[in-house]
This record gives sequence, C-alpha cells and structure tokens, in this order.
Amino acid sequence: MNGLWSKACRFLLFMLFSVPVLQAETYVHWEMKDYAIANPLAGLKGNAQRGRTIAISRSKGNCLACHHLPVPEEEFHGTLGPPLEAVGSRLTEGQIRLRIVDEKQVNPTTIMPGFYRDPKYFYRVLEEYQGRTILTPQEIEDVVAYLLSLRETPK
Repeated sequence: MNGLWSKACRFLLFMLFSVPVLQAETYVHWEMKDYAIANPLAGLKGNAQRGRTIAISRSKGNCLACHHLPVPEEEFHGTLGPPLEAVGSRLTEGQIRLRIVDEKQVNPTTIMPGFYRDPKYFYRVLEEYQGRTILTPQEIEDVVAYLLSLRETPK
C-alpha cells in the first residue's frame, strides 16, 4: 500500500508542476456616466512612462497607427484619428479612460478598437484571444496616465 501511495503522490506532483497553469484575467466591469469612466479600473494607479511605451508599441496599443503623438523618435504617425498632443488639457481623466476602454460609447461608428471592451461583445475572434480584452486594467491605467500627462502642444 505504501508503494502505491508513493506512486500516486509522485504522479500528482508531476501533473501539478509539468502542466502549465492558465489563468484567465477576470474582467473588471466599469460604469460610464456623462461620457466618462470616473474611477480607475480595479482601483489601479497608472504610470505615464509605461503608458507611453504601450501607446507606441506596435504589438500593444499601437496608437500611432491612427493618431499623431509627441513621439519624435517614431517616424510614421497616423492621421485617421485626432492628434493626441495636449489631449490631457482637452479631456478629463474619465473622458480619456472611456475613449481607451470603449470609444464606441462616444462614437458608435468609430473604427477604434475598445481596448477594454467587454469580451462578450467581440465576435470572430481567434480562439486564443476569446474571452480576453486587448489591454489589461493596469495597461489601460498606464495609457490614461500617459495621455493625461500630455498637456502642452510641443513646439
């Protein structure tokens, strides 16, 4: 009996440590009021430097595909969306957050993706991305912090 117990324990330990654990991030519901999301997602605090990195990353925010930003080291900026220079002086924190989370709440005909739109509203999504948002709550708050820091038009 002791040998059987030992084999069962070894098998369980093998299974526990050899199979990757997949954790789905829990979607944090948000509330819009007066075309803004007043409270940070999940109560998180954003970091403007990380937000800048996310905003210009072609594999994350990719804001430069449609918007012009004060990022001189990047050569090509989009012109489809409005320029984002000084956006922090034009919009409130809550208004910026809503536009990143789900711009369709402001402009239903926009082509801008909802970076934290409820995954149940996405369709025709690759299986590996089903049930996920484009950015995490922390990444949203980082981009909000970055855009909020843009208060003056560069000269």
